[in-house]
Amino acid sequence: MTRRDIGSSSNPTAGRPPRFIVVIAAAAAIFVVLPLFGLLWRAPWSDLWSLLGRDVVWDALRLSLITSVSATAASILMGVPLAWVLARTSFPGRSLLRALVLLPMILPPVVGGAALLFALGRRGLVGEWLYDTFGILLPFSTAGAIVAATFVAMPFLVISVEAALRSVDRRYEEAAVTLGASRWTVFRRVTLPMIAPSMAAGAALCWARALGEFGATITFAGNLQGRTQTMPLAVFLALENDRGAAIALSLVLVAISLAVLVALRDRWFATP
Repeated sequence: MTRRDIGSSSNPTAGRPPRFIVVIAAAAAIFVVLPLFGLLWRAPWSDLWSLLGRDVVWDALRLSLITSVSATAASILMGVPLAWVLARTSFPGRSLLRALVLLPMILPPVVGGAALLFALGRRGLVGEWLYDTFGILLPFSTAGAIVAATFVAMPFLVISVEAALRSVDRRYEEAAVTLGASRWTVFRRVTLPMIAPSMAAGAALCWARALGEFGATITFAGNLQGRTQTMPLAVFLALENDRGAAIALSLVLVAISLAVLVALRDRWFATP
């Protein structure tokens, strides 16, 4: 009997997982999904639109969009060259630099906010020079909220682009060089198109992380309505005195996050 015959005559139930695996998987799924159903259950559906129409909600939504889009743009501007250096060059301390660049992914956000405050605050390592020389004061400002979001979100873009740069076929770049293309032309016309899907996925993850940023923002930029109060901060404040608005804002964040995950599904899993 050939290997093909064995595969064609195999029991269709052979690939099914054991029953205890199914039970554990179902329990895990319930554990993750149940809080979301709890949020939907307590949502004030009849007053949802009126809650979403409040000034504090629109201020938070507007500021969240400004902050997250600006942080994503800054992450692309700085993160793509950084990812290229990490993926394509070799120098002493590269592993340490990569670890430091990716550290905000696992660093407690409040610690990140405190680090930003000590570095870029009014009396910080660099912040004092910025204020005395240019009059720039980042804490408790919209620019400070953008800086905090960029700090925690850029590693998601860097790790995605670096992985893409390591996996592309470099023969296309070498062929362009032999045809007389400059290094900038090769990067712009050959490398970027090849890594564009991964860069788009990394940018989407970066944007979603910036949109949901809380700890570093409230520590470094504060929670000022219309200036630094993004949607996660508004949810935190509304939980104390306006639970309906908090739930409405939470639903908006859940919907956006779910849309991003669905859009990126084909980047993570092979389609059946």
